[in-house]
Amino acid sequence: MTTATDVEVVDLATTPLRELNQRLHDGAAGGPLRWRIVNPNGAHAVAVGVDAPFEIEIEGHTGYYTAGMNKHAHVRVNGNVGVGCGENIMSGTIHITGNASQACAATGRGGLVIVEGDAAARCGISMKGVEIVVKGSIGHMSAFMAQSGALVVCGDAGDSLGDSIYETHIYVRGSVEGLGADCIEKELKEFHREELGRLLTAAGADAKVDEFKRYGSARRLYNFNIDHAGEY
Repeated sequence: MTTATDVEVVDLATTPLRELNQRLHDGAAGGPLRWRIVNPNGAHAVAVGVDAPFEIEIEGHTGYYTAGMNKHAHVRVNGNVGVGCGENIMSGTIHITGNASQACAATGRGGLVIVEGDAAARCGISMKGVEIVVKGSIGHMSAFMAQSGALVVCGDAGDSLGDSIYETHIYVRGSVEGLGADCIEKELKEFHREELGRLLTAAGADAKVDEFKRYGSARRLYNFNIDHAGEY
């Protein structure tokens, strides 16, 4: 019999990745709530498709799609992550203590993703409700076609930020290399100040709301207009 304080330790140096993920899926029906994964050694698809309120700690760097499709679980990666970490996250949290490669939290529908370091290109592309806080900087084409949710960047942003954006709120503390099509600087209203403050607190970020600028959609691309044909 397991209790809430028990920790299930899985060593990926000796346990096949497929077995780990199957155990996490089966565990949704009952079993340990806390998991510790050691020696990931850059493995891809670690802890994908979890659908349970687990606390999962991964000790080391991981490859592609770490914690993809996460639902309910709280995942912490003590290291860097590869492409697509948190892809299509539904709920829960993913906390990355290092850097994130491209397409972090792409298409995410809910939950919170925190990156202590930098995130590479296309962070939050096509996001649909996820909230992302990057304490470092982000690469180009981030929040491309982002539909809803919020992206907070405590550092700088690369070129083509928010290209073809819908209604996602983008907050950047540092400089922006360039804005994408239909993305403009917008007023930081009281609602946005409250949202930004909440996210900074949730991420434990050492930054003040007044240091940020907000970016969002100019709403010129919602309907076809011949005068804007070159921007489609």
